[in-house]
Amino acid sequence: MTVPELPADLADWTATQLVDAYRQRDVSPIEATRAVLDRIDKADPALNAFTLTARDAALDAARESEERWQRGVPFGLIDGIPTSIKDLLLTRGWPTLRGSKSINPEQDWPDDSPAVARLRESGAVLVGKTTTPEIGWKGVTDNPLTGITRNPWDPARTSGGSSGGAAAAVAAGMGPLAVGTDGGGSVRIPGSFCGIVGFKATYGTVPNYPPSPFGTLAHVGPMTRTVADTALMLDVITGFDSRDWSALATPTAPFRFGLDAPLTGLRVAFSVDLGHATVDLEVAETVARAVEVLAGLGADVETVEPGFDDPLWAFECLWMSGAAKATEHLTDAQRAELDPELAKACDRGLSYSAQDYLEAMRQRMALGVHMGAFHERYDLLVTPTMPIVAFDAGRNVPVGSSAQWWTGWTPFTYPFNLTQQPAITVPCGFSEAGLPVGLQIVGPRHSDMRVLNAAKAYEDATNWWRWRPAS
Repeated sequence: MTVPELPADLADWTATQLVDAYRQRDVSPIEATRAVLDRIDKADPALNAFTLTARDAALDAARESEERWQRGVPFGLIDGIPTSIKDLLLTRGWPTLRGSKSINPEQDWPDDSPAVARLRESGAVLVGKTTTPEIGWKGVTDNPLTGITRNPWDPARTSGGSSGGAAAAVAAGMGPLAVGTDGGGSVRIPGSFCGIVGFKATYGTVPNYPPSPFGTLAHVGPMTRTVADTALMLDVITGFDSRDWSALATPTAPFRFGLDAPLTGLRVAFSVDLGHATVDLEVAETVARAVEVLAGLGADVETVEPGFDDPLWAFECLWMSGAAKATEHLTDAQRAELDPELAKACDRGLSYSAQDYLEAMRQRMALGVHMGAFHERYDLLVTPTMPIVAFDAGRNVPVGSSAQWWTGWTPFTYPFNLTQQPAITVPCGFSEAGLPVGLQIVGPRHSDMRVLNAAKAYEDATNWWRWRPAS
C-alpha cells in the first residue's frame, strides 16, 4: 500500500482533479486516456474487470475532447474523463451481454441507456464495459461468459458484485468514473470490498431503461474514488427520461454544490448489526472508529437499532422471481449454459405464488413506513456496509458460511433497496490483512444531498480514499 499526496500517474487522478487540469491546460484528455488505457493493459489481465475495451474509439473521443477544451467549449462537466459502463447497461454500438452466453452479440446495438446517453452527451470518454455476474443476479462477479473478476487489493479475493468489474476498475486506476447498478447492494458490496465510493441514490433519481427484471429494487449509480467525483457524476446522469416510467423529476440543485455543509447537530443513529446481523470483529471496530469521526465533526451520534426484523424472505421472493422472469424466454440448451446457481435461483423464483409476491410487497411497504418514521427521529443511519471483508474469489459465499445465497452475507444492503432509500459506502479503514472496510450512510428518501454531505465530511476528515492497491 502507498498513500501518495499527489498521484504520479494520471491513471490515479480523480475526475475532479482531471477536469481542473483540463481547464488550466495542464493535462490533456489524450494524456489521461492513454494513462488509463495503459493501466488497463497492465492490470486487467490479472483482474478481469472488463468484458470489452475500446482503445481506438476512446482515443478518438479524447482527441475530440481535447479540441473542445482548447476552444473553451467542453460538452459538459466530465468532458474527457475516462469512464466505464457496467455490461448490464445498453451502450450504442457495443454488445450488452449481461455475462450470459444466451445473448447474441452479433445484432444491432442502436441504443444508449439513459445514464450512458447522459455520459456521452457530457463528453465522457467511454473506455469499455465492465463485468457482471450473469444478469447481475449475485453479490460476487463471475459468469459463464468471462470468468472470475478479482479484487485489486488481493487478486485471490472477490471484487464483490454485481458491479464487481466497475469497482475493480475504479480501484485499480482503470478509469476514475464507472456506472454500475444496485438491486440489492451491487454498487455498495463491491465498493466496500474494493475500497471505493458507491452510491445508490433515492430510487428514480437516476433513470433506467430498459426496465430491470428486478423491478423497482434496481437502481443505477456512480462508482468513483471520492465523494466529490460521485456528486459530479450524479450531476451528469440524473434527470428525467421519458423511457423510465418511474423516473423522478430532474434535480433542481447540483449535487456537487453544498457538499461542505457542517455536520453540527445532525442526528445520526449508529447500528453495528441492525439488531440481527453477525459482524466480523475487525469490521465492527473499524466502523465504530469511523463513527467517532462523525461525532467529532459535530454530529449527534446515538447507538440505536432501527427496529426491524431481517426482511430476507421478502427480498428473496422479489429477487428470485425477477431472476426467473429474466430467463423465462431461454431454450433448454441456453438454460443448460446458465450459471448453475442462477438456474437454482430461477427455480426458486418459479416456486413463489402470486400471493407470496404480494405478501413480499406488503412487507416491503411496511418496512418503508417503518423507516420513514425512524427518520423522523434520526437524520441518518450509519452501519457497516458489509459484515466481512472480501473473501476467496470464485465462491458465492465465504468458506464456512451457512448461507445458501449471496443474500446471506449482505445483511446491510438489500433492506434499503426494498425501501428505495439513498445509501452510500465510503472506505473507512483496512483489516489486518490489508483489505478495505466500508462505512454505509443511509438517509430517508430524497435526502441524497444530506447523505453525500455526511460522506464528504467523513472523507475529508480521513485519508482512506488516498490509499491505493499496488499497481
